[in-house]
Amino acid sequence: MKRWLWQQRIWIGLLLAWLALALAALGVGDTAYRVDLPHLLAGPDANSWLGYDQLGRPVWERLLLGAQTSLQVALAVVLFSAVLGTTIGLLAGYYGGWLDRVLTGVIDVFLAFPGLLLAIGLAAVLGPGVENVIIALVVVGWVSYARLARAQTLSLRSREHVLAARALGAGTPRILLRHVVPLLLAPLGVEATFGIAGAVISEAGLSFLGLGIQPPQDSWGSMIREGTRYLLVAPHLVIAPGLALMAVVLAANRLGDAWRDYLDIKTRSGP
Repeated sequence: MKRWLWQQRIWIGLLLAWLALALAALGVGDTAYRVDLPHLLAGPDANSWLGYDQLGRPVWERLLLGAQTSLQVALAVVLFSAVLGTTIGLLAGYYGGWLDRVLTGVIDVFLAFPGLLLAIGLAAVLGPGVENVIIALVVVGWVSYARLARAQTLSLRSREHVLAARALGAGTPRILLRHVVPLLLAPLGVEATFGIAGAVISEAGLSFLGLGIQPPQDSWGSMIREGTRYLLVAPHLVIAPGLALMAVVLAANRLGDAWRDYLDIKTRSGP
């Protein structure tokens, strides 16, 4: 049990460190964008703990800005995807009938396309930029929340407390908001945890391909793309954002796994 608790503290600590890096980016000045040729591909020093890039810009400050970008995109994507998908899933699961068949058909259509490829296609059509990346990832990400919300609502709509509220004359919005949605928060929270990891890695992938965040804004994916050209002479350009990206995605996924296992009574063990 102690080992399990320590592992969860490590994952939570990594996510809090990600949040701290994003908040620290608020204090980054113009030095993150200033070209400094004397420090071209220089190693770490007292002014930049992670060295300098191909234009002499400090990698540490760019890493902070990349953390801020990934956090903004991840939170926006998860929020809009969860709201849109949960609403669609609630309506489909509660009303059933033709509405359920239509919405389920729409969900199946989106599931027929590989998520990342669909996001790449949408990003290419919409063009690069933070807003377009969020739109592309929301279009891809809402489906998982809709499926989960629909499945849970199908089982909850016949529960005694829902039937009692309906018999007492409660309206549909009140029943959904007061008696169904609170019971969806735990499984949706687990899905949101995985959604954060997926949004971070998807944003980095789109930026790596040149379809995401564009200069002068910084992204871990674009930093890795730029650093691959100088991998043999300045590996720190790739190692720093790569490790940061790996740590955030791993922590979010492992925390989601732990939360899911804890909510599953059948598999819950000592912790």
